[in-house]
Amino acid sequence: MALTGIEIFKFLPKTNCGECGVPTCLAFAMKLAARQVELSLCPYVSEEAKTKLEEAAAPPIRVVQISSGEDSFKVGGETVLFRHEKTFLNPTGIAVMITDAMSDEEVTRRLKSFCDLRYERVGLTLKPDLIALKADNGDAGTMETLVKKAKNAGVKKFILISRSAEVLAQALSHCAEDRPLLYAADKDNLDAMGKLAKEKKCPLAVYGNTLEEVAALTSRLTEMGLKDLVIDSGARNVKQLFEDQVMIRRAALNNVRPLGFPTITFPCEITADPMKEVLIAGTLVAKYAGIIVLSDLEGHALFPLLVERMNIYTDPQRPMATTEGIYEINNPKEESPVIITSNFSLTYFIVSGEVESSRVPCWLLIKDTEGLSVLTAWAAGKFVADAIGPFVKKCGIGDRIKHKSLVIPGAAASISGELEEELPGWNIKIGPREAAYLTPYLKNWKAA
Repeated sequence: MALTGIEIFKFLPKTNCGECGVPTCLAFAMKLAARQVELSLCPYVSEEAKTKLEEAAAPPIRVVQISSGEDSFKVGGETVLFRHEKTFLNPTGIAVMITDAMSDEEVTRRLKSFCDLRYERVGLTLKPDLIALKADNGDAGTMETLVKKAKNAGVKKFILISRSAEVLAQALSHCAEDRPLLYAADKDNLDAMGKLAKEKKCPLAVYGNTLEEVAALTSRLTEMGLKDLVIDSGARNVKQLFEDQVMIRRAALNNVRPLGFPTITFPCEITADPMKEVLIAGTLVAKYAGIIVLSDLEGHALFPLLVERMNIYTDPQRPMATTEGIYEINNPKEESPVIITSNFSLTYFIVSGEVESSRVPCWLLIKDTEGLSVLTAWAAGKFVADAIGPFVKKCGIGDRIKHKSLVIPGAAASISGELEEELPGWNIKIGPREAAYLTPYLKNWKAA
């Protein structure tokens, strides 16, 4: 269980040296309890204390890293049941299934979809995370070929699926350095799979028909020295799978160590209906699944899952924000209007959407207001004249237009006079209060 700051403080050297970057050991302990710093920053903590603190401070659900390098995928590490209690940490992984029974054309298509499907939203790139390669034929040679194709396509994050340790061992000869997830150890192949995962230093999925069976298998594997495990409860119907995800999370948070691991789920094995599969996947994103394996990747189905995941795994205490800067909409020219708003993501998407649909070429300036909406930012002193003026001067918009007219939101009309003082020579225009009225406003806009 997580320790409080006072409990952690008892293990620290109490020198108040400040070398960790925090003035006192007590303050450092509080930051450790809040998971804002790492214990390794303290140069004088004893090895005995370090061992006790690291064990006690470990999250109830282990963090498992799949793949290696800077672009590695991490799953687990969660500490709460509901995101408003703190936040969810490592987003659910979205994987697509590719089997060695598929034609070369189909394999190529799926690999291309995996690599090409990218969406920009709120300054983030949303994309699928993993390729699940399955040995349907049970043949090591065809599985090996499949791994080579995926590697040649630039894929580095894998789930290798086979109940045969021999098949996985041969596949690993081409991708062990990528640290793929091996699926799966069960009651029949536990020793062989455990030995392979330990030898190759790869994470291992555990399959059981019940949670009791899963707990028994993970206990045996941890006794073998394996820690990076992922759980498949074996459920292949929506009701049982949903219940299992909740029970695993609750058990882990109550310090049931054999279930303190992230989960992997297979909506692709529950239904053949693509739309139903997406609905199941959406449910699992919201209810604790660590990895979701889909039968295919289609943009219209993948995008809503990625947006749902982004929303759920965004810190509720920090507003979603768009990057400050100049955004070109509808290929603006030197005579195109310039409008400005806050970087609250919802504001950005509504305003940019209205401008785009108006088909009026426009320069959209986004001012950093720490993710606050226009009125809230104005009240907080972040969308005011002495903040907007310097931004407009420094952003470079003046060098890209012939006129000197700036449209501000109608809700911030009160700053127009002060803004004219901050921007000598500029004509400050007051736009509509609601973005819905931007289209007629822009179509009638004149610089002078």
